[in-house]
Amino acid sequence: MPRAFTPKVVTANHLLEGDVIYLTEDDRWSRDLSEAELITDEAHAQVRLLDAERQANVIVGAYLADAVAGENGPEPSHFREDFRRTGPSNYAHGKQETSPQPRT
Repeated sequence: MPRAFTPKVVTANHLLEGDVIYLTEDDRWSRDLSEAELITDEAHAQVRLLDAERQANVIVGAYLADAVAGENGPEPSHFREDFRRTGPSNYAHGKQETSPQPRT
């Protein structure tokens, strides 16, 4: 029996800068997960992923990531995505200097 669909966001990496980015409802790419479109329908999620994959001049590695609705927009539901959104882990730089660190 297939698993029930859970809410998702479309995420990728910016082609030139490498930053983690999220597809918004109005077809922009944002570095802020809270601005991402939270998708609750499986068919719509597949269409949005296809939309993202057609933007190979902007992004690389698009996929659907599990998320949950939070007070200020989508939030990660898995530690991998929570960790990924804060950037490289070798030392605090870039968005790590201004963002809360992932939960452990």
